[in-house]
This record gives sequence, structure tokens and C-alpha cells, in this order.
Amino acid sequence: MSKSFSLESIVRPNILSLTPYRCARDDYGTGILLDANENSFGSVLQEEESLLVKDLHRYPDPNQVLIKERLISFRGLQSIDYLFLGVGSDEIIDLLMRIFCIPGKDKIIITPPTYGMYSVCANINDVQVIKVNLDVEDGRFQLKPDKISEALSENPSTKLVYLCSPGNPTGTCLSHTTIKAVLDDPNLKGVVVIDEAYIDFTEETEEASVAKWVEKYPNLIVMQTLSKSFGLAAIRLGIGIADPKIIRLMNNAKAPYNISALTSHVALNALSLQNIAKMRETACQIRAERAKLISSITSITGIGKILGANDANFILVQILDEACEKPNNKRANWIYKELAEHQGIVVRYRGNEFGCEGCLRITVGTPQENEKLLEKLSHLLKDTSVKST
Repeated sequence: MSKSFSLESIVRPNILSLTPYRCARDDYGTGILLDANENSFGSVLQEEESLLVKDLHRYPDPNQVLIKERLISFRGLQSIDYLFLGVGSDEIIDLLMRIFCIPGKDKIIITPPTYGMYSVCANINDVQVIKVNLDVEDGRFQLKPDKISEALSENPSTKLVYLCSPGNPTGTCLSHTTIKAVLDDPNLKGVVVIDEAYIDFTEETEEASVAKWVEKYPNLIVMQTLSKSFGLAAIRLGIGIADPKIIRLMNNAKAPYNISALTSHVALNALSLQNIAKMRETACQIRAERAKLISSITSITGIGKILGANDANFILVQILDEACEKPNNKRANWIYKELAEHQGIVVRYRGNEFGCEGCLRITVGTPQENEKLLEKLSHLLKDTSVKST
């Protein structure tokens, strides 16, 4: 190898300066894991069900027609032409930027606090990020359509608007009125992407989802996943729902055979009528545990508000200073580390996110896991050894 070789000199500058998305498992990977918004109740598939498929020496079906047929029945869509399958929603997020955004020229809009991968993918693709913060007053976490309209007017090269509903880390469904306002905005020249990863945990999923709107709005893309409500985070299957013209572009731009035969096998079984019913039953259990967890955790001294509308499988909890007067990042971060490093419970610190001061994001666990969390959290909040100032 030439001594004059310099990796830094040939890598794109935006990649060199990139701050990668930090996964929940980057810091802690053992104990009671309540940090990644996984389904704590497990997969919808039976333990004895084989994950083996035949003909692993053959490439998988590139079109995944059988899975798509079950999905359109499940979500009430017109045809499989409205569906794209990706390697998790993250592939779809990235693929849309590569399709619509010219590097170094075009822009996207995000609405903090929101999912971190939108910004990471934008940085990788050398696409500028315009931030239009949510209305966070009293933990409302709703869009400001007038501010988004201003941003669209000032940035006509905006190609994508990423909205998360229910939000992460907000756990809040966005108002349909405000989503429509963005879609109908005369300043919008690009596409609106609604991330519905947690949609099945809402009380009325069909009413909360905007997936069927793609039949009316050709500038709308809805993302869903099997990771959360179906408890299949490990198979990495994301779902894109959009006008068939957009779906054709996505299929043209994706890698060949992007969905493996193993993923396909599991996903097809998960989308049987029996397992969809099981998913809905589990989602109902999680909602019940969510309500119990909120009721119990708010009785602990040192806990502030539970922010947001609680439409997902997690809650956003304020940790107060030792005087119990206001949310405090230092104490929240200390609680987060103490739980993980000494108590065997992993949650997610979110105090640095806009509108989330002093907050921990806590996935709803099983009844036993939640009881353990409440016990340890109550004990730690009695400890005033860490000052908030």
C-alpha cells in the first residue's frame, strides 16, 4: 500500500463529520431491557414454530407478493401496487432521500423531538436538514403547520417532510387536521413521509392511521413495520405505503433481493389471521400495562409529568430535581446510568431532546418487569447524593 494513501482525503466530508445514530444497544445490552421500544411480551410466533425454510441456495422472491397480499388485507388497501418492503423502515428512510434529494442541493424538514435516523440519513446523503420544532408546551407534541409552511416557502428545494406519528420519543399521534394542512400546503413541492412504527398501540388504530390516505394524496408516503407490535424487531421488515408511481421508483432503486427468505418466511407467518389476532391481543395487554405503569410511576416522589398522549408502547417520564420543583437533566442521566449499571434495568435518557428536559423514555415491560422498575426507580429517587445543580 502506498505511504501517500490517506483515507480521510478520499472520504466525503459529510461522512467524516457524521455523528452516527446511537442504537439503544450501544450502551447496555443485558438486564431488563426497557430502552428500545421492543415488544416486551415477545413475538407473535409460537416458540415451537420452525424458522427454517427450504431452498436457501435459491434467491428469495424479489417481489414478496404473498406478504403484500396479506398486508393489503390487514390494512385495508386497494392493491399490492401500493406497497414496498424494505430492510426495516431505515432502508425506506434512506432510499427516499436517494430517490428525491440531490446531494448538496435539496433539503428535508423534520419536527423535533423526533426519530434520530432522519437526520443521520440526511447527513450521509449530504442533504440539509431544516428543523421545525413541534409545539411542546405542556407535552403537547403537535405540529405547527404555519411554521412548516414558512419553512417550505423559505426553502423551495425541500423534497421530503418527515413526520412521526405516534412520535418517538413523544409517544403522541399527530392531529389529522395538522397533517392535512401540511399535505394541502401550496408551498409543498415535495413529499410528506408519515412514520407509523407504533400505530398499533393506539386505542383506535384504523382511525389513527393515515395509511389509506395514499389513495387520495399522491404526495404521501406512510411507513410501518413488523418490529414493534408484532414483536419482530430482529427480522428487519419495514413497510412503505404510497401511490403506485412512487412504489415503482422505490422498487427500481432498491437493492435486488433486499428481503431475505428467512425474513419473508417469518413475516408471512406473522401476518396470518391467527397471528394478527394475537398481535392485537398483545397490543391490548400493553395498553393496559401502560395505564398501570403511568398510574404507579406518577405516585413516586421525584417523578414529574408523563409527557405526551401515550399512544405508543413507551412513556416519556420527567425526573425532577431533589426539591421536586422542575425537571433536571443531571439527575435524569444519573438515574439512567444507575439503573443500567447497578440495577439491571435499561431505559433511555432523552433529556437532550427538544422539549424533553429531564426525561427518560421507558418501554412498557411485562408486569414483572414494570414492578421491578418501579421498585428500583423509587429507591434511587430517594437518593439525594447527586445534586441537580
